[in-house]
Amino acid sequence: QVQLLESGGGVVQAGDSLRLSCVASGRADPANVMGWCRQAPGKEREFVAFAYRSGGETHYSDSVRGRFTVSRDNAKNMVFLQMNSLNPEDTAVYYCVAGTTIAGPNYFSHIEGYNYWGQGTQVTVFS
Repeated sequence: QVQLLESGGGVVQAGDSLRLSCVASGRADPANVMGWCRQAPGKEREFVAFAYRSGGETHYSDSVRGRFTVSRDNAKNMVFLQMNSLNPEDTAVYYCVAGTTIAGPNYFSHIEGYNYWGQGTQVTVFS
């Protein structure tokens, strides 16, 4: 089992930045992939970004590419999401996710690719 604990959510104005953090615990071998998904009010959960443990390769959804940056600290079993130029459409509960499957990036560009989820942290952006 893997436990994921997020922090860093909050209420900000459009154009502001936020940084989310997540620490993983409970599994001896670290997850192959760690990243973030989100769920906006009244919408389905969606993939946001992920990073591979080995090599640091990252991938983003089209809606956040160029504004968000995902990074990992493998020594601390942590993953971060730096969110810049936030807009009201980014308002959502953000979930830290981890995937243990060995697979290519397309597999993890869907929420079904993740077998561990955190409890979520709320991000609210007002105009």
